[in-house]
Amino acid sequence: MLRVADRNLERSSRGPGAELGAFLRGRRDRLSPTQARIEPFPGPRRVPGLRREELAVAAGLSPDYYSRLEQGRQANVSPEVLDALARALRLDDTERAHLHDLAAPGPQPRSAPARELAQRADPGLLRIMTALHDVPVLLLDHRGDVLARNALLRAVLGRPLEPGSSFLRYLFLDPVARERIVNWAVFAQAAVATLRLEAGRRLHDRKLHALVDELRATDGDVAAWWDDHAVRDYASVIKLIRHPEAGDLMFGIETVSPPHEPDQRLTIYTVEPDSPTARVLPILASWDADTADLS
Repeated sequence: MLRVADRNLERSSRGPGAELGAFLRGRRDRLSPTQARIEPFPGPRRVPGLRREELAVAAGLSPDYYSRLEQGRQANVSPEVLDALARALRLDDTERAHLHDLAAPGPQPRSAPARELAQRADPGLLRIMTALHDVPVLLLDHRGDVLARNALLRAVLGRPLEPGSSFLRYLFLDPVARERIVNWAVFAQAAVATLRLEAGRRLHDRKLHALVDELRATDGDVAAWWDDHAVRDYASVIKLIRHPEAGDLMFGIETVSPPHEPDQRLTIYTVEPDSPTARVLPILASWDADTADLS
């Protein structure tokens, strides 16, 4: 397994074109000629996915041009070419947007150090969080750093998750997360896919990519899921918690990002009305309050 420094060196030697090529290669390997609705080229096949030449023809490109794309040697890829590739690869809307992000990363911002300072929680989102005191709520930035959380979130997850801490480090590096989240693998794999989407949107965010390198180097699951090149946007997901005192809890995780603050997202642990989880949450909240009074 590569050390963090090795991964930083590996990533720094790759430009945005290499990230685009790796994504195209990963999606091509997963698509058979039958799925692409094209006639397979004759000759023995070493892999089940599409050959470069087959994808090039399906997208209406020359094989040489497409080869340069996968090798990271083709600059200024037009939106029309990207859309043709997205259609040929049967990409969904999130994957299509990710493809465009990788192809047009923009110039390196001059004020990167200032831009990477810690964010301040949006006041409007904090007011919403206050109103949602009866369910666990977490406010994160685009790197997964905690900007705010309520007491019920702490009681459910079993960790303080103070502002400034990393939710992703908790999820992947803290053994309590794997013990308490029953469907940890499903939830964690989705987190990696959304992290890859954020990394594609922000190819010049050094702190974000350093976090990716750290997690890949220290957790084999992250490394495997990252290399799969799957991406997904923030969407509803079920999270199952096994609480040591309250028993099994089930939440629907919903995410809200206001248009004026797209780098922050409010993560709300919703519950079905009158469900066992809804009935036990007030008890958990009272236990947490009692613990706080004794500390």
